[in-house]
Amino acid sequence: MSSSGMGAEICTHTQERGVLAYGDDVIHYDIIRRSEHQASTDTAKARKVLIKVHPDQRVVATVPYDATEQSIQKAIAKRARWIWKNIQDFARQHEYVLPKQYISGETQFYLGKRYVLKVILDDELTPAVKLSRGKLNVTLAKKPENQTKVIKGMLDSWYQYRAKVIFQERLHAMLPRATWEEGIPSFRIMAMKKQWGSCSKQGLLMLNPHLVKASKECIDYVILHELCHIAEHNHSEKFWRLLTQVMPNWKEVKAKLDDMAELYLNG
Repeated sequence: MSSSGMGAEICTHTQERGVLAYGDDVIHYDIIRRSEHQASTDTAKARKVLIKVHPDQRVVATVPYDATEQSIQKAIAKRARWIWKNIQDFARQHEYVLPKQYISGETQFYLGKRYVLKVILDDELTPAVKLSRGKLNVTLAKKPENQTKVIKGMLDSWYQYRAKVIFQERLHAMLPRATWEEGIPSFRIMAMKKQWGSCSKQGLLMLNPHLVKASKECIDYVILHELCHIAEHNHSEKFWRLLTQVMPNWKEVKAKLDDMAELYLNG
């Protein structure tokens, strides 16, 4: 756990939220404000209210940095039927994610990309997991008694190994932004059900191996989130200001990670 007891959580909401009644239903939505820098670089786009309904039925409104509560409500109300319909569609389609069977043709993720799993049985080859031409190949010398369990174990070990390599690389890349940290923090790989990462009071980072399935930008966000906890031990206003300082677009990156969390954590 982080010193705040929270850390970089999975599928958490943004600080600013809104609510709108639609018929007998109530629509809750998260608000992401663009930075002033974004407003100056892309004026037309920066003035729009962009609304997205995520597969987990969260509604996110990305708005101008200075948008009023009334203007956001007006934009949400204008598209209320579309929002409600998408929420209903996702609720029907994604009541649950089917558990993996670890057979050829299934989808696996690595660094934000989708790969097709291919199981190869060949007694002349050494058992191994290897990425090759858009496929994640798992080679077995012979058909094992419990093939699903064996393949899952091999993939888990491969993800753990890749996570150590990639997290080390991204930690070193992000450290220059964390000017308050003089040394190189230690980190451990630990599978967690409700967190992507956490930070102890001693500054030890814990990172979820499933995170290596996400893009490098998402990995960077989680690492920076936890590095910020070394300076600010809870989710105070100072913490959020610090995170925004080192990663101005963290809200958008977090939304992308939340959007895929259910798939990344499935297996």
